[in-house]
Amino acid sequence: MYRGLNVSSSRAAAATATARYVTRPSDMIDVEFAELSDLGRVRQGNEDYLGHVAPATEERARSHGYFFVLADGVGGHDLGEVASKTAVESVLEGFRKSSAGELHPALLTGLVRTANVRVIDAGHDANPAGSRMATTIVACALRHDRVTVAHVGDSRCYLIRQGQATLLTRDHTVASEHARLGLISSAEAGSAETRHFLSRSLGSALTVSVDVSEHQVLVGDVLILCSDGLHGSVPGSEMAAVAGNGGELQKAAQRLVDIANQRDGSDNISLQIIRVRGVERVGMYRGRPYRLP
Repeated sequence: MYRGLNVSSSRAAAATATARYVTRPSDMIDVEFAELSDLGRVRQGNEDYLGHVAPATEERARSHGYFFVLADGVGGHDLGEVASKTAVESVLEGFRKSSAGELHPALLTGLVRTANVRVIDAGHDANPAGSRMATTIVACALRHDRVTVAHVGDSRCYLIRQGQATLLTRDHTVASEHARLGLISSAEAGSAETRHFLSRSLGSALTVSVDVSEHQVLVGDVLILCSDGLHGSVPGSEMAAVAGNGGELQKAAQRLVDIANQRDGSDNISLQIIRVRGVERVGMYRGRPYRLP
């Protein structure tokens, strides 16, 4: 099991994994996944960091599920690579220690807020005189037939279903906020200089607002978590065409990285691709899941 993946000395690294047990369709949540991080064509170091927690038993799959997280250290700040690693390791640790059956929306909100404090503390420890550390983060937890997505910044999560990509996150950038307020159009936001200026990140303030959403997943769905090094040059429709066709996930991840490098490559490129192979259908009663026949 890969608990965290960061690339600094080598150009690229990757990990693939599937569950260690065999499940039947609709018996429980069951996924396969691949993750990849690449330096890009310009950067000398990698400020992205990613990791996951995969259940080792059927009981753990039902009580906790799967967890994936990706962070992108903010360029122009000191120690961006430390910020992203600190954030990812914090939420991974918190998810492993979480109680069985904790509701994922509340859990992920708390994990990200704790990570924010740890990033601030790490910055102070590195340079009490005022070292600035910041990072984006996007995370998702899958259990039963649900995925919960939490994010801060402009790292994204896409849901690919039947060849169509749906963006499940909203970029926390100045341009995106201006578009939401109607000051500029969505098209203008996509090319505005302020599209790279974060309006929200971990490490920037003592408190942080975390966007959290929950969605139903179906067998065959694909989720992609990625940094802006990928989505800045590869649109969601193209991600769907490459990763949503049922092929080998590691090859799809490498193909998307290659496309991003060919078109730009000025930033680190990181992604996680998760394909849903089985789900456990549940209903909700007073905030608690119950199994459907």
